[in-house]
Amino acid sequence: MPDEGRRGHLKLLLGYAAGVGKTYRMLEEARKLKLQGVDVVLGYFEPHSRQATIDMTQGLEMVPRRNLLYRGSQFGEMDTAAILHRRPQVCVVDEFAHTNVPGSERTKRWEDVRVLLDNGTDVLTNMNVQHLESLNDTVWQVSGVRVQETVPDWVVKEADEVVMVDLPPQALLNRLRRGVVYPQEKAQQALDNFFKEPTLVTLRELALRQTAHEVDIRHEPQKDSRLARSPLLRNQPGSPARMGESADRLLIHITTDPSTAALIRRGRRVADFLDAECFAVFVNTGSGLHSLPAAERQTVEKQLNFARNLQIETRILEGEEVAETLVSFARRQGITQIFLLRTRRKNLPAVFGRNLVQQIVWLARDMQVTVVAEHRRL
Repeated sequence: MPDEGRRGHLKLLLGYAAGVGKTYRMLEEARKLKLQGVDVVLGYFEPHSRQATIDMTQGLEMVPRRNLLYRGSQFGEMDTAAILHRRPQVCVVDEFAHTNVPGSERTKRWEDVRVLLDNGTDVLTNMNVQHLESLNDTVWQVSGVRVQETVPDWVVKEADEVVMVDLPPQALLNRLRRGVVYPQEKAQQALDNFFKEPTLVTLRELALRQTAHEVDIRHEPQKDSRLARSPLLRNQPGSPARMGESADRLLIHITTDPSTAALIRRGRRVADFLDAECFAVFVNTGSGLHSLPAAERQTVEKQLNFARNLQIETRILEGEEVAETLVSFARRQGITQIFLLRTRRKNLPAVFGRNLVQQIVWLARDMQVTVVAEHRRL
């Protein structure tokens, strides 16, 4: 039974592609916990017709799925309420990034996991690095696939431990060709598309870097006493203490350009690696967002909401001169880096021979200004 009054611990197994062994490793750890006398259940398990993985569930208690009717078909989702009623010490949850079927209490499985954690249950789960929100544009450029199911970076940062489940790309391709990962027909489609060796090599490098970063940021000494109370995380090696707060503060300039979403992801990722505060700022030359044309207002509101979902503080400023208003705010807030989108040439307003980007660069000479080009697939 979970300890009363404490938040559960989250252990995340990170991979770079389907078939590297995340679910198998997760079930292997669950079986070890059970042998140690820990009360562990399977909250959700996706077999994918992999017999070796299915065999690993033998002897483990599985909480039945909750069936939901959507567009005339039945879908089985994790029954969070049933798990809370069962109150295990540890709950094993497959496919952390999954989007729940409409009609569920929550939109994402990671939201269900947070409910379990809030109620004191430890959770062991898994996901692939391409589901990390800040890497969405990078993965699209590398693979040609725009991943739809994403997990905000701040959610992954909440995990008490992140462990990479690794497998060399060539070994993964061999597993795929043997039909271990997918049935033969689907395997061939995968080989022709996402599962190309250069793509897998790049994704693996991203996963290795991300895991190293996640390990590096878990330095808080106050977690030490909590770790010993978790069957998932006890006896883990400690990390060196954090050297100090970051002096960096970032500002992301929000515009009506749809490509601003990529700029927000870029800025959020840099802020995470620098452990820096981050602002997303829109400068309105009128009086309030309602003064914008409807389409532009909707775009700005969408970008600001996206930034808030990534736990970025948002501001709407008013001023006749965008560059001066933005840089003045940056100075008051002690901003060290400004992220700007390279605006399409036909939209560049020129003032005294300089477009907006050039004006900001000129005014913010004491700050680092990063100009990000529109993301295009090569």
